Amino acid sequence: MDQQKDRILRGTALGGKVRAFAVRTTDLVEELRSRHDTFPVVTAALGRTVSAAAMMGAMLKGDERLSIQVRGDGPIGLIAAESNAIGEVRGYVHNPHVELTNIRPGKMDVAAAVGRTGYIHVIKDLGLKEPYRGSVPIISGELAEDFTYYFAASEQTNSAVSLGVLVSPDYTVASAGGFIIQLLPGITDEEITELERALGAIPPMTEMLEEGLSLEDILKRVVPDVSILDEMDVKFSCDCTQERVERALISLGRDEIQQMIDEDGKAEVSCHFCNETYTFDVEQLKSVLERAKS
Repeated sequence: MDQQKDRILRGTALGGKVRAFAVRTTDLVEELRSRHDTFPVVTAALGRTVSAAAMMGAMLKGDERLSIQVRGDGPIGLIAAESNAIGEVRGYVHNPHVELTNIRPGKMDVAAAVGRTGYIHVIKDLGLKEPYRGSVPIISGELAEDFTYYFAASEQTNSAVSLGVLVSPDYTVASAGGFIIQLLPGITDEEITELERALGAIPPMTEMLEEGLSLEDILKRVVPDVSILDEMDVKFSCDCTQERVERALISLGRDEIQQMIDEDGKAEVSCHFCNETYTFDVEQLKSVLERAKS
């Protein structure tokens, strides 16, 4: 088993009274850093968000998918992430170039970049008539605490969330990942106390990854009797295509497309999530216009 590979573990412990997830997202977060040219504190914030999204995606099944929007009052602005039940994740930020002084060496001020006021919105497409929507206020801006609060307030599931991103001096991602421990019905006060003690004693997520601990070892530090049910790869994936962008142009309306032809003779459309740019020359725009008319 390759411990340096991005993947998610899903397991249970304490006779099914605890549900546990752990994820390594180092390559995923580095891919996003490279695509969006994020500065270190933004890399940390985006990395924490997509790590949470990856694990929340692992809670889904089939074709279900979810999207997360972190809208704080900090200079980053919007942080967006999407994931599904098969480990495909993507994300972006409104402002990738935020530079802040560290709280201390090696500790970035993520809360200042995200903001300590705002909301986290989670939208789940569960294949029903209407998607599930949950929103909670940001309570710290550090994100792990905010997602902990989301689970308790919006999904009525007491959880412990740990998220971490370690950025190297050259701005690349050294390690990234997280875990979620969820308490299920039947757990006793004594078992909760023991879990709290274990959670209070473990090092930060990135420190454990840097030590070379496997995801299973990390979970065992919190719940020693954890039983791993399954695992899957995690990877960056964006479903934008030329055809999807054409449909987006058509949705703008005939007048808007005609204006592009008359004034610019071309159109360039960039995908927020992957930063790919799709270019349409005048002949392609005329073709799009004909489709819009029909």
